[in-house]
Amino acid sequence: MVKSERNFQIELFAAYTVFVLAIWLRIERWEAVALFLTVGLVLILEVLNTALERIVNILKPAMHPWAKVVKDALAAAVFLACLISVWVGIFIFWPYFWGIFLA
Repeated sequence: MVKSERNFQIELFAAYTVFVLAIWLRIERWEAVALFLTVGLVLILEVLNTALERIVNILKPAMHPWAKVVKDALAAAVFLACLISVWVGIFIFWPYFWGIFLA
């Protein structure tokens, strides 16, 4: 999946960047937990999205009219999780970056 799914590659790179920043900035433990949970949620949803999209594609000849709705809903769930993860990251990292730039 890592080699074939471009979105998953991007999300893994973002996760790696977030965790490197977290270590470099020495964030609080609760902040690291919040980042870990939100990033984990995004990755889990992406895996589920990919798996269920492939199942729907296999069943495509006899596809139900709601199959597109299911695929769109799964993609929306991943997108919303990404947005929430970005907002959590901004909320956590902003004070650290603000302190660096003011110093």
